[in-house]
Amino acid sequence: MRIIIFLIFVLAIVFGPQLWTRRVFKKHSTPRQDFQGTGGEFARHLLDLMNMGHVKVETTPSGDHYDPMTKTVRLTQDNYDKKSLTAVTVAAHEVGHAMQDQSGYPPLKQRTRLIGVAQGAEKIGAGITMGIPIVAMITQTPAAGLIVLYAGILTMGISTLVHLITLPVEWDASFSRALPILQRGGYLSKQDMQGARQILTAAAFTYVAASLASLLNLWRWIMLLLRR
Repeated sequence: MRIIIFLIFVLAIVFGPQLWTRRVFKKHSTPRQDFQGTGGEFARHLLDLMNMGHVKVETTPSGDHYDPMTKTVRLTQDNYDKKSLTAVTVAAHEVGHAMQDQSGYPPLKQRTRLIGVAQGAEKIGAGITMGIPIVAMITQTPAAGLIVLYAGILTMGISTLVHLITLPVEWDASFSRALPILQRGGYLSKQDMQGARQILTAAAFTYVAASLASLLNLWRWIMLLLRR
């Protein structure tokens, strides 16, 4: 019984933030004809207003984000094309990342470097995971399984570190950049500003969920190693 309660608790911690963020985004995604532009148009407006015409705004199928390598704000099709509170607020959040990049915000630079390291580690880890079992079959070496486990732990560990460093970057983009823009610009009513705060919190919490999921994966790999 205790194990079941513990598992429910772990699942609630790991998946709770993800479910909450989806609920918040959906709640405020109703089309608003009183808004002057879509999320994509609002992102373009803010970038031009802050003399960042060099930053592009595009659609993406892989989630809203800012790419500091190509200087591009990428929004999902819904947020790019829609006139909704979620669309314009998420657009402001991603423009917040462009502002971080423009000002040389150190945590964003650290995250960008670590993402490159993490991607390289994932490729190495995947190569080891696929290659070592074949070598083990040929050479009959028991240590090969341990190498695979260590590779998995290393890969997951770097991924977890990236997510943990990402949290303050996201919080800064939401509440030190996007929120002041929305407040000073008078783009939203007082009631909509309350919803925008929820959305900005949810935008930051998407990475809390990712970090917790990454920690769970890391714990699973460690448990596999300890069983040996």
